[in-house]
Amino acid sequence: MNKYLHKEGKDLWFTEIDRDNLKIDYRIKEVLYSDKSPYQHIMVLDSYDFGKMLVLDGAVQTTSLDGYIYNEMISHVPLSIHPDAKNVLIIGGGDCGVAKEVSKYDDVEKIDMVEIDENVVMASKKYIPEVSGKYLDYRINFIFTDGVAFAKKQPDEQYDIVIVDSPDPVGPAIKLYDEDFYKDVYRILSDDGIMVCQSESPILYEDILTSTYEKISKIFPIARLYTAVVPTYPGGLWGFTLGSKKYLDPRIEVFDKDTSYVNKEILSSCFDLPEFLKQKLRQE
Repeated sequence: MNKYLHKEGKDLWFTEIDRDNLKIDYRIKEVLYSDKSPYQHIMVLDSYDFGKMLVLDGAVQTTSLDGYIYNEMISHVPLSIHPDAKNVLIIGGGDCGVAKEVSKYDDVEKIDMVEIDENVVMASKKYIPEVSGKYLDYRINFIFTDGVAFAKKQPDEQYDIVIVDSPDPVGPAIKLYDEDFYKDVYRILSDDGIMVCQSESPILYEDILTSTYEKISKIFPIARLYTAVVPTYPGGLWGFTLGSKKYLDPRIEVFDKDTSYVNKEILSSCFDLPEFLKQKLRQE
């Protein structure tokens, strides 16, 4: 048994430790997959309350119970704002949930998905099809390499939308929160391009959220924070930062995608922030 799992009587438990201040215990039915890749320890667990969950280095990344909330919000918001997105870049997102959501847009011609760890994709496709999708779209081009290095090497104005589905800023992932990386994202976006990145919990990770927003605000003429509640993630309330060169408002009369969380009303109201966040970010 690895260090992330322990027994209490006949029950198997997984414990996630957040910032050395918070422990979250999940009762586990079964360990579906456990292995160490060149980059991290990967587990897929079948839990009683949250269903199947992807765990990287002891941190829950997504679950079959509520993973669709995060994946839909980080995908459909920018795609509903850009009027004609053809080329989409996903950095991270090894569970393939974001790629599945982007694939719901027939007008998108190319989906480049840059994920450093091929093992995460393989485990997700095999064990969590509820998140990854049973059949991956032919437009998805998997590129297994470092996302920061990939962005730096790309020519200018290659993509209409860049979605940064990054893990927590720990270890190599710290580079995905650097200002230089956001500058490269800006450079490789078309002249009306949009980027979005997850920005952690405004309740427990205020410093990361505000720092991310400030960096993107310095680079993009339009920057906005939006939120959703994702029960799996510590703090519940979760932030996403959108940087846009031109557009802000959703441009749809009817939202007709097959979703479980996002609808036309959510796409507009997600930018309505609670007062404490408006004050922190000085947004009107």
